[in-house]
Amino acid sequence: MSETDKALAAVSSPTTSRSVTETVNGSHRFVIQGYSLAKGMGIGKHIASENFTVGGYQWAIYFYPDGKNPEDNSTYVSVFIALASEGTDVRALFELTLLDQSGKGKHKVHSHFDRSLESGPYTLKYRGSMWGYKRFFRRQLLETSDYLKDDCLKINCTVGVVVSAIDCSRLHSIQVPDSDIGAQFGMLLENMEGSDVIFNVAGEKFNAHKLVLAARSPVFRSDFFDGSEGAQEILISDMEPKVFKAMLYFIYRDALMEDELVVSSSSSVSSVSDTLIAKLLAAADKYDLGRLRRMCESHICKDISVNSAAETLALADRCHATELKTTCLRFAAENLAAVMRSDGFEYLKENCPALQSELLKTVAGCEEDCSSGGGKSRSVWAQLSDGGDTSGRRLRQRT
Repeated sequence: MSETDKALAAVSSPTTSRSVTETVNGSHRFVIQGYSLAKGMGIGKHIASENFTVGGYQWAIYFYPDGKNPEDNSTYVSVFIALASEGTDVRALFELTLLDQSGKGKHKVHSHFDRSLESGPYTLKYRGSMWGYKRFFRRQLLETSDYLKDDCLKINCTVGVVVSAIDCSRLHSIQVPDSDIGAQFGMLLENMEGSDVIFNVAGEKFNAHKLVLAARSPVFRSDFFDGSEGAQEILISDMEPKVFKAMLYFIYRDALMEDELVVSSSSSVSSVSDTLIAKLLAAADKYDLGRLRRMCESHICKDISVNSAAETLALADRCHATELKTTCLRFAAENLAAVMRSDGFEYLKENCPALQSELLKTVAGCEEDCSSGGGKSRSVWAQLSDGGDTSGRRLRQRT
């Protein structure tokens, strides 16, 4: 490539623009009260509405009770829309509607809108230019029609002024950055600037800000401002440091510590309740952090299995995690025979009789749902009642 070609290539990047032509629309209703008194005012004489503004121009409706055209000899009423302000070559679409006042909706409509225009919009050359109909309606028919009621006529007018402009939405768009309030509050927690309270959790200390905690948790708000928790250092005896750290992370950043959760879930734990996410769910329940509770529920829900369903159900009930509890009940009911053989189910029978009762109700509901499809080979209710004979029962796979 020659030097000239290289130079042309460097400066010839294409540019684009787009012109958008559209209408700016506006409407006005003109009520003519005392039609019978307006008759006889003379051919070519009109009653005018108040001026109304559309597209930067003023407009008016002119109603001629004796008609505008002398040749018609008052046989018709005439209606026009007039440009009532200064303007040159104003292009517009128009619609005139004489309202049917019987409630039948049979309005008389003359419209430019919603139809192809052979010659384009109408052009008004100057102030006083008009668009309309000299023979808008035969007067004799009008006076015996549903358009005239209580000596009153109602006319709707819509004007659509044609405007053209360069579309700047793509060419000069201004990008709004994503919210970084979580990162900003997170830095507040990390650098401990302005902290006014210290939490001692099993010997590990965490600096924090009372106002931030109170804004996020009704429990903290009550402790700091309605109760007696005015100490500079507060001892937390029922929570592990890593759990309290994860809770503070959420309070300041409105997010979960995903890295910590991945490490926790990949490690070998003997039960669901021993996982970090389960302990965080309990912390969310204790401090009334509704969004954190729901986030933990969503996270735990992904790992419900035959082996963990019963224990997860007990956890959900204990932490008031209603969505998770409902999911566990449904899963356990649909996979009852296999769940009954798990260690968690034995714990459920011995320690959570109320939950076992709820599970029975859910099983009954599942059986009702299935009965319309031919039923099952063996009642799941019977399986729960007689100790779990699972012959012939198919385990529903959980994905």
